[in-house]
Amino acid sequence: MIDQKWERDVLEKLVLSSVQEQRRARRWGIFFKLLTFLYITVVLFFSLGGMDKVESKLGGKGAGIGGGDKHTALVDMQGVISAGSPASADTLIPSLQEAFKDEHTKGVVLRINSPGGSPVQAGQINDEIRRLRAKYPHIPLYVAVEDICASGGYYVAVAADKIYVDKASLVGSIGVLMDGFGFTGLMDKLGVERRLVTAGTNKGFMDPFSATNPVQTEYAKQMLADIHQQFISVVKKGRGARLKETPDTFSGLIWNGQKGVEMGLVDGFGSVESIARDVIKAEEIVDFTVHEGFADKLAKRFGAAAASALGFSAQQGWSLK
Repeated sequence: MIDQKWERDVLEKLVLSSVQEQRRARRWGIFFKLLTFLYITVVLFFSLGGMDKVESKLGGKGAGIGGGDKHTALVDMQGVISAGSPASADTLIPSLQEAFKDEHTKGVVLRINSPGGSPVQAGQINDEIRRLRAKYPHIPLYVAVEDICASGGYYVAVAADKIYVDKASLVGSIGVLMDGFGFTGLMDKLGVERRLVTAGTNKGFMDPFSATNPVQTEYAKQMLADIHQQFISVVKKGRGARLKETPDTFSGLIWNGQKGVEMGLVDGFGSVESIARDVIKAEEIVDFTVHEGFADKLAKRFGAAAASALGFSAQQGWSLK
């Protein structure tokens, strides 16, 4: 019996020791796998992020920077103009600065495909284009419109030396709007009572859950009218004597490219390639658009995931265009 107990104790200790060793090995294995994953993530974070920045300068034709030949610099403005978007001032301004600064740039083409957006963002881009044109007077800037260049997009375009379109492109929409919704009728049907307490007579300005206030509505109209006049002034300054003004020019209407040429809103027909070839006379095109890199995308996704996990949320406000 004693021998059997001794053997059993030894056997138990051996089994327990084996299990503990396996656990330790598994923990170290997980640790080294995590360490390897972290290392690969860091490498990708920096290398792919840097590659995206390099690719943005190499452009679609793979043009090299640093050679002796002159090239046409391309900057893309695609989508709605708003803070944090690819068509924001934070993206477009550095792209334009790099395009003008490059010693081999003979001319810059800003390719626009935008329905408009923030007047603040558009105004900042317009101002920077004018500054760069004054700083580099030997480098012209032309706009090539794709499908649409309206409202804030056109606000940006009028800072260019010339604007080129396709005959079917849409241009114009020289106006300003503030949009929202009113839910008072629906609330009445549902039996919902709005309880709004403010400090300040107009703190509930344009509240969608309250009845419209005629005084506040008139104030909003005047505010939009002031911004509209700023827009009109920018267009007149940019287009000058080329603009053939009519009663509809600043009404917010939109026209096709052919009509835009007739009205003096744009200068002629052309694309990025034809402008580079026939106007700038530097067929090699180099894309200077700052594209969001892998590292930036990863950081944004991580930040969004973290915010979601913590229960943070953002409220959508009024849209002013």
